[in-house]
Amino acid sequence: MLFNSFQFLYFFIVVTTLYFLLPHKYRWILLLISSCYFYMTFVPIYILILGFTIIIDFFAGIYIEKSQGKQRKMFLIFSLVANIGVLAVFKYYNFINENLSVLLNNVGLLNHLPYLTILLPIGLSFHTFQAMSYTIEVYRGNQKAERNFGIYSLYVMFYPQLVAGPIERPQNLLYQFRKKHDFNYQRIADGLKLMAWGLFKKVVIADRLSIVVNKVYDNPHKFHGLSFVIATIFFAFQIFCDFSGYTDIAIGAANVMGFKLMKNFNRPYHSKSISEFWTRWHISLSTWFKDYLYIPLGGSRVSVPRWYFNLFIVFLISGLWHGANWTYILWGALNGFYLIFALVTQKVRNKIVAFTGIAKLPAVYSAIQIFTTFFLILIAWVFFRARKIHDALYIIKSAFTQTYTDLINLLHHKPLEITTASHDLEKGIIVILFLELIHILQGKMNIKDFINSQPKYLRWGIYYLFIFLLLLGSTATNSQFIYFQF
Repeated sequence: MLFNSFQFLYFFIVVTTLYFLLPHKYRWILLLISSCYFYMTFVPIYILILGFTIIIDFFAGIYIEKSQGKQRKMFLIFSLVANIGVLAVFKYYNFINENLSVLLNNVGLLNHLPYLTILLPIGLSFHTFQAMSYTIEVYRGNQKAERNFGIYSLYVMFYPQLVAGPIERPQNLLYQFRKKHDFNYQRIADGLKLMAWGLFKKVVIADRLSIVVNKVYDNPHKFHGLSFVIATIFFAFQIFCDFSGYTDIAIGAANVMGFKLMKNFNRPYHSKSISEFWTRWHISLSTWFKDYLYIPLGGSRVSVPRWYFNLFIVFLISGLWHGANWTYILWGALNGFYLIFALVTQKVRNKIVAFTGIAKLPAVYSAIQIFTTFFLILIAWVFFRARKIHDALYIIKSAFTQTYTDLINLLHHKPLEITTASHDLEKGIIVILFLELIHILQGKMNIKDFINSQPKYLRWGIYYLFIFLLLLGSTATNSQFIYFQF
């Protein structure tokens, strides 16, 4: 069930209405049944996989809490192996098998392992990581083991963030299912507004930009130079609006019922460094890797070479988390390289800044930092979006070597290959500029509070204008969210 569908609209209205009509003690049952139905609208049989890991983690949490010494660690390992095992089978088995075949063929051997004709369960990586955080936190003593199987199941399956996050921690979400949430007009209105903004980002901005992005990246050898530059910039904003749009709808839907989910994005393309970018982009995943992988590896409290290794391995695994493809692995490795390179060159860059005196012009210096960071992120996004490494390298090479020629041709009124009669290029530029205008305003004020403080006639004028823009700008493609595949 897609958030950008009428099916979800009906589902949301019915579930939310029943939620406030039911007595508090029955609400969690409604949410659990609704979440099961929500998940089963994709591929019904896959709820058995979810149920399998839920049962294991539920009992693992109880036995971890009851046990001592090595037994506690044994139950934790059993839980982690079960979750990672499910991921390995459904997400990575064929990838590993394919690469094993290539290796064996190179030495004249055959791989007799069969390929599995299975679909990847929707959002498997998300709810697996959320489940893993539960048993880890119980093991660390930060969370008491949940004794109510239904409540724990709801923690893993809570429909707003079930298939694409945010990846919540048990201490942030579990207790909220026992808390009574009364009907509150302002909270509900704020939640609906956030849902509407998320929907706008998806159907007006992301889906609009995808028309150009898909045209170029699905057939890269038909394009060159400036077309790749434009398509990659479009993809950067497409994936942001697609993913953050889903997150906004999820947070807003939960907020309508009184639940608070963590913030997952914070204007990431306004970052002044790669490290800052990763504190603003997919925050729930970045902090997950920090808390459960980076710090356990030693973080920065180790020797310098080991510190660099820790950073690199975290981003390498982050790339693999996103998908069973070498393009994702290289994307993660490239981001890890960026961070290490920034640390290695920190002193040199500080000397250059001091020598040029650019820091005395804060606005200019900030603009240079933001542009440089965005440029590096764009290069990484090429690997994320391209289907093959060969395609990614071709796109990057062509963008660097042929863009200047394309710009000259534009001056002589020679159109680009991506120009279409429907003016998708112009519309894409307009929606990006609109988004950035909103982001600039968000950096200066709380837009929600500003709108709420206006007179009633002005508030409703803004709402009607927004609805008009939503209907006018929607592509009506009803496309799936990008991060559903992860």
